[in-house]
Amino acid sequence: MDYSLHVQKVGRKTYKGLSSAVVYGPNAAGKTAIIGALDTLKHIVLRGNVRDAETMTSPDRAAFDLSFIPNSGLADPKPVSFGIRFFEGGDLFEYDLKVDLGAFMDLSYDRAIVRESLLVNEKVVFDRRLETVSLGDLGSGTLAEQLSDAFRENKAAAINFISGFSRDELFLTNGFKQIVSPRLSARVTGWFDRGLTVVYRADRLKTVQGAGLPDKAVYINETIDAAAKEFGVSSNALGFVVPEGESTPRLSSIFADAEGNLVRAVPAEDYESYGTVRFVNLFPLVAQAIATGGTLVVDEFDASIHPMALMSIVSVFHNDDINRHGAQLVFNTHNPVFLNGNVFRRDEIKFVERDRETGGSTCYALSDFGTSGPSGVRKGDDYMKSYFVSRYGAIEDIDFSPVFEELMGDDADGQ
Repeated sequence: MDYSLHVQKVGRKTYKGLSSAVVYGPNAAGKTAIIGALDTLKHIVLRGNVRDAETMTSPDRAAFDLSFIPNSGLADPKPVSFGIRFFEGGDLFEYDLKVDLGAFMDLSYDRAIVRESLLVNEKVVFDRRLETVSLGDLGSGTLAEQLSDAFRENKAAAINFISGFSRDELFLTNGFKQIVSPRLSARVTGWFDRGLTVVYRADRLKTVQGAGLPDKAVYINETIDAAAKEFGVSSNALGFVVPEGESTPRLSSIFADAEGNLVRAVPAEDYESYGTVRFVNLFPLVAQAIATGGTLVVDEFDASIHPMALMSIVSVFHNDDINRHGAQLVFNTHNPVFLNGNVFRRDEIKFVERDRETGGSTCYALSDFGTSGPSGVRKGDDYMKSYFVSRYGAIEDIDFSPVFEELMGDDADGQ
């Protein structure tokens, strides 16, 4: 499915990216940890340090309290690494972060950023090791145009002001932003803020109608209402209601008479099915990703939502005529229906497997098996069948019988 690839050219180089990815694996394998890692990195970048957040702005506890990040099974603590590559404004950004957070649940540890680096179009912008920073060649090309005036006018003097920042603060959002390039820093943080949407706990997600809400008590969003009707909601409209005495709009089921006059509005969660509410809460994020070319990452996107609805959304991300800005969808699932070569490319199907001894997880793609040999995977293969006979790994035999036999043993003795 070559049509589902995103192609971006920077200079003489051409880069390709997937429009979607679905992640499989048994419970507790580490699928959600991948999504949690993205959420945590996003929150670290936006707050500019590796201190715990003062307020919890994400359902991901680890993004709020970083002591949850280190591997709990390690005898000796090891630094934690994050890395991401993304396009913004036609440029390729690569940001890497290595952090010493101590041991699991060590609340008093003196955290430090071991390494931090930023590359733009494969050229080093800065490379930070603890409290020492080295800058790349920023004197020519498009990078030079994005430097601050003070830095361009007196580079040597500006570099002297770079040293002295805190060990637990990001250079990206502190010294680099203040002295070298506020513009480049804003482009990176702007992408994390608006270009990357991570839904760590979709069951806690609430649609909030933001700026532009008409100054009236009831507002029906045509896009959401149309999607809900396609989803199966036909007897009423879905919109936002501002309850009397409140200022925050609520997603609601709107009932009207034959003339279109409002009869009653009730909270959607009190009237609609859980699947409908969940879909309607997620749909604006899908629409936003498609409209802006953002990346949407969702934990168990398909929970309580019919597979046909999900396949339709996936097909939108694969449709070059609709997905013109290069939006991406990543989600994990237990539903095998997506193990289909007509729905996903082999490199879009991912697996996560956990080592029970070390507690570490490995992520790999179906395409890693190659196409030849006894373990090869071809497009016409029955992926679902092969997965359930453990050809691809990332699956476990589960037998609860011994647990119940032990439980019922007392009854057999008359106790």
